[in-house]
Amino acid sequence: MRHLMSPMDFSVEELDKLLSLANDIEHHPEKYAHACDGKKLATCFYEPSTRTRLSFEAAMLNLGGSILGFSSADSSSAAKGESVSDTIRVISCYADICAMRHPKEGAPLVASQKSTIPVINAGDGGHQHPTQTLTDLLTIHSLKGHLGDLTIGLCGDLKFGRTVHSLIHALIRYPNIRFVLISPEELRVPSYIREEVLTQHNIPYQEVERLEDAMADLDILYMTRVQKERFFNEEDYVRMKDFYILDKAKMALAKEDMLVLHPLPRVNEISVEVDDDPRAAYFKQAQYGVYVRMALILTLLEVEVC
Repeated sequence: MRHLMSPMDFSVEELDKLLSLANDIEHHPEKYAHACDGKKLATCFYEPSTRTRLSFEAAMLNLGGSILGFSSADSSSAAKGESVSDTIRVISCYADICAMRHPKEGAPLVASQKSTIPVINAGDGGHQHPTQTLTDLLTIHSLKGHLGDLTIGLCGDLKFGRTVHSLIHALIRYPNIRFVLISPEELRVPSYIREEVLTQHNIPYQEVERLEDAMADLDILYMTRVQKERFFNEEDYVRMKDFYILDKAKMALAKEDMLVLHPLPRVNEISVEVDDDPRAAYFKQAQYGVYVRMALILTLLEVEVC
């Protein structure tokens, strides 16, 4: 039995196989419509979510399975003080696989150690968000045709953004990857990622504060929102929340084949005027999230479709 806590849990070869399966699901959905008949997915979300929770549920329904779970800690026995360990022991009696989101880093890992079913980390605090990373990799691979030889700009909240941290970990395993880290001083990538991930693996990167200074060089621009829920006080959030706004003027500085990605939800960081630009790929990205989660469920349940 396998769990998914980090994108690093899969080798590059396993990732390639997963992305290939997701691609086949995209083009031949009817082939997989009954692959999980009789199987149940539990979505245990201790934090609010739209895309991640609903895309997991859509993925299981598309596979012919069924779903159960809760969408906030308040609607579960966590409100009564039940531990994650006890919750997953109970969930293991009801479901075949579990997707868990939790505000505390490491909570899904604790659950996986006590679980008798596969557990998927659907986001733990500011730590990891591996299924978003799988979505990002599938989006880039599908639209660019490859995952190496890319200059990737990461913009916005690079300090608390778990999607950014997971994506960096995943992409450094591909050849000729370069990062441009675009953020204000207060929201820079944590030092352990700079030192233990980028520098230690000889990954070229630069840090800039102005988005305009980076646009011309990028193959991918990965925008993120400044996350109100990660700030300890309102004043700091208000000061940072509109630091970057991607608009038509900035898009005019970019390559014709650059892609704009965003894990969503967006607030103000991408103007709606950018939505009609053919380089805006963030809504396609949300669709790819369903395909890759379908592939992940099949992989962890060891379901093979001929």
